[in-house]
Parts: sequence; structure tokens; C-alpha cells
Amino acid sequence: MSALDFYIACILGGSLSSGLTHAGVTPLDVIKCNMQANPSRHVSMGYTLQKVLSKYGAGALFKGWVPTLLGYSVQGAVKYGLYEFFKVECAGMAGNHEGHKALVFMVGSAWSELISDVFLCPFEAVKLRVQTHPSFGITFPQAALEIVRSQGFKGLYSGLLPLWGRQIPYSVVKFACFEKTLEGIYKYVLCTPKEECPKGVQLGVSFLAGYVSGVACALASHPADNLVSLMNNCDGGSVSLQDFALACSILAPSAEWGFLFQALQKMGLVSLCTKGLWLRILMVGTMSGAQWGIYDAFKVMSGHDFSEKVALGYSRLENAEDSSCPVACDSTVASTFLYGAVDPTNDHR
Repeated sequence: MSALDFYIACILGGSLSSGLTHAGVTPLDVIKCNMQANPSRHVSMGYTLQKVLSKYGAGALFKGWVPTLLGYSVQGAVKYGLYEFFKVECAGMAGNHEGHKALVFMVGSAWSELISDVFLCPFEAVKLRVQTHPSFGITFPQAALEIVRSQGFKGLYSGLLPLWGRQIPYSVVKFACFEKTLEGIYKYVLCTPKEECPKGVQLGVSFLAGYVSGVACALASHPADNLVSLMNNCDGGSVSLQDFALACSILAPSAEWGFLFQALQKMGLVSLCTKGLWLRILMVGTMSGAQWGIYDAFKVMSGHDFSEKVALGYSRLENAEDSSCPVACDSTVASTFLYGAVDPTNDHR
């Protein structure tokens, strides 16, 4: 198996895990987004659920599942593939220093999220327009055309800045917390190296560590999640990227603090940080745990369950003939730094 094979497996696994889990929690997402976008009319989770079911039927809870599945499948493919790649590259640059390990996870996840959100943003804008429509009477193509006709194609990216504000802290906390929680469970709870545990135990630990990281990243990114929902809701319209940039700039005149002032007026600072928080913790925690479980399970089923060690080890072998090759040196350092000594000829953990 080559390094390329491993990264392809990561891309496919990331696409499946991210797309399926986000689409699977669409009913919770519909409730959460309406609570965030229209807080005066949707005051609680129970009230919103009852109102949607009684007025529009159970089908309304699945509105927006198509753009959710498509958008997060593409984003997951880019994000997980780039995360594994950047993690190796950053580890090679950091050198063999244990204190830099958390920083490597954080930098790798931040860069992968920054890039993958460019692919996600149009789908997220359409999804929110569908889910917050007053009568749930708009489809995926209709919502996309409505945004393009009223704002042009740039309207599909009007929420990119707040999306980055939500997703980058989300991913940094998610990946760093997952890696450290995973390491802690094997080291202090099971007291057994990961490679010596049965595959079922490994997948269970991945789910548990994923759930913990999901709760942490939900807390870190929730205020920005409220802003994204407010920007793309149907009743309030969308706020332009320029207005949001002005709202975030300390140099902007007070009269042009636009959207941020509107958001605080509509929700208040406390509500901006807490509205829908418990529902999002439930949703994101479950979703994150399932994502890591599916991601690792896919690598196991595809024969790539020996993880980054093999990708790094094979990269080292492929460049072994040229001892001066920077890739070979960086791969060796990264292997030792992240995982200890690697035997690239061993295809089992």
C-alpha cells in the first residue's frame, strides 16, 4: 500500500462519515436552526418540535437533507484528507518535540477546515434557506435559484466569514481534543497500546473520544453557529459579506456595525451564546462520535486500519534511495514524533 492509497482511503472515509452523520441529524438541525433564526417564535426545543409536526407534518423535519448530504460529503472528503496530509507535513517541520504535538493537530485541522469550508459554504446557505422557510415550502433547487437571483452567485458565499468563525474553532477543538482524548484513554484507562486492542474496542474508543470532542467543539463554536443561522434565515434575509466584515472590524464606523448589532438586538449576547446550545451539544456530540466511528471503521474495512504509520512509513521507503531527500527526512521525523518508531513493512497495528 502506498501513501496515496492511504490518503484516498481517508478522503473516502471522511466523505462517508461527514455526509452520512450530518444528514442523519437533519431533524435536530431543522429544530436548532429555527430556534436560532427565529428566537421569538421558536422559544424551546419542545415547542418548536410540536409546532413543526402539528403544522407541517413529520416531513418538514427532513427538509434540507439533500444539500446537507452533498455539502458535508464534499467538505468531509477535503477536510479529512487534508488533515491527515497537513498533520504529517506539520509534524515534519516541528521536529521530534513532544510539546509540539497538540500544536500540530491544531494547525493541521485549522488549515484543512479553512479550505474545505469554501466547498461547503454554498450548500450551507441553501440548506439554511430551505430549513428556515416560513412554510417549509421551498426545495433545494428553488432555494439555490432564489439566492442567486436576489444576490447573484456571491450570495452563496455571503456567510463564509461566520462559517469560518464557526467551523475553524470547531475543527481545531474537535481534532485536537479527539487525538488527546484517544491517547489518554489508551494510556490511562485501558493501559494498553492501541495496536494490541481488538478492533471492536478500537472503534468503541474512537466513538467515545469523538463524542467528548464533539461536546467540546459545540461549546467553542456555538455563538458563530447562531450568526450563520441568522445570516441565512428566510424571514430576516441574508446579510452581505461586506456588512458582516464591517461588523467584525474595530475600525468600522459605529453606524455600519450592521449585522452584529442586528444579531445582538434580535437575540441578545446571552442568547447568542446559549440559544439552542443543549440541542447542539446533543446533536454535535452524537454526530462527532459517529463520524470518528465510521471513519475508523471504513479504514478497517478497506484494509487501511493501520493508520498514518503506514502512509508515513511507505513515504519513507519510497524516498529511501535518496538519503538527502527532504520528504524522507520529514516523514521519518513525523513518524517518530506522532507515533513512535514505525516498521513500514508491518501491515498490522
